[in-house]
Amino acid sequence: MFDFLNRAKLKKDDLKGIAKLMYQDVSEDSWDKENFTKRNLDFTIKSVRYIDMYTKRLMNTKFGTELLNKHFDNLVVRIGAYIGEVIKNNIKQDFYWYESDSVHNYSPNLDGVYSNTKTQSVLYSKKRDIVILPLNMVSQFLKGNSSYINFLTYVKETIKQNS
Repeated sequence: MFDFLNRAKLKKDDLKGIAKLMYQDVSEDSWDKENFTKRNLDFTIKSVRYIDMYTKRLMNTKFGTELLNKHFDNLVVRIGAYIGEVIKNNIKQDFYWYESDSVHNYSPNLDGVYSNTKTQSVLYSKKRDIVILPLNMVSQFLKGNSSYINFLTYVKETIKQNS
């Protein structure tokens, strides 16, 4: 009779502030200063090109790979949060950031869907019972284990699939 009392609660985990760090907390690197501006990183699909250029530099330069090795988790969260916000803003439905464990406990339909991920936050639609994993995708991409050629392709396909 009171099953609703036992249902797990979703815990929101808004990453918009972390996504904004992509242009608010820029390194001293001249490329970063010139390209990671609020005007360029405006959460549009087109802006993901700057993220793709940045990650290409991270993965293909000595300085970039050192930075990636030192700050991998931090970079995954920042880049994933930015990409997730772009997706969320362009789907224009009820996707919100939640702690992944709370979504896993909340929805029995998602059991095993993403239980092997280490990411802390996911985009989840309660109405549609769908999870989007931008942080996990970024982690896999930066490790060289992604089926996507770049983040722009991932963003476009994810928006198309969920709109």
